[in-house]
Amino acid sequence: MKHLLLAAAAATALLGCASVRAAEVTLIAPGGIKAAIDQMIPDFERRTGYKVKATYGSGGGTKAQVIRGEPFDVPVVQLPLEPVLASGHVVVGSETPLATVSVGIAVRTGAPKPDIATTDAVKRVLLEAKYISFPNAAAGAAAGVSFEATMQKLGIAEAMKPKIKPAQGGRGAMALLAKGDIDIGLTFISEIITEPGVEVVGPLPRDISTPTALVGFVSTQAKEPEAAKALLAYLSGPEAAKVYKQRGMEPGR
Repeated sequence: MKHLLLAAAAATALLGCASVRAAEVTLIAPGGIKAAIDQMIPDFERRTGYKVKATYGSGGGTKAQVIRGEPFDVPVVQLPLEPVLASGHVVVGSETPLATVSVGIAVRTGAPKPDIATTDAVKRVLLEAKYISFPNAAAGAAAGVSFEATMQKLGIAEAMKPKIKPAQGGRGAMALLAKGDIDIGLTFISEIITEPGVEVVGPLPRDISTPTALVGFVSTQAKEPEAAKALLAYLSGPEAAKVYKQRGMEPGR
């Protein structure tokens, strides 16, 4: 009888462990917020006991996955939100502002930092550069889409075409810069500060480049809705705000 009770207790313990292991919250987000979220995940897991499985992609690609209804507990998307809400794949009212991130200019480590304080200064820096690189907008990269809009506002889109070396994501653009293949690199500041061999000059002026806001939701398909709510609360809380600032972003709240 004693052996049976011990066996039953062991089985209960194993089931309990399996239950804990099953409490995994899945998240999808654009690459611009990757470094910040990856930094925060271990603390969230320690505090709550939940596990987080995060995947990242381009801003446009991530939003498309959410609109198609791919299963994630917590999708993080960029504005505009109307297509995401219209898809029916996020819980209305669960919208949680997380952070905003600006497109910035980078140079190789140790290189002189140009003046980019004004619209005219930025225009001059870009036109004087031999080559520049930024994430490929055609691949859905939010930073690339944003910077292409900036060139249109500056009226230099056509003049810049021969100077552009498209890159796969912000990391790709920074790699070209670090190797000396280009003079100026552009992507989200949060993606510049994580890469070796490059330095942030600063964000583009707001009159020619609007920061990108990133917003989290609970998915209507969430397998772990309580875990999803807990994760969003953490990612929009005071500890998260400190991390966003460290990572070149501004807290959404």
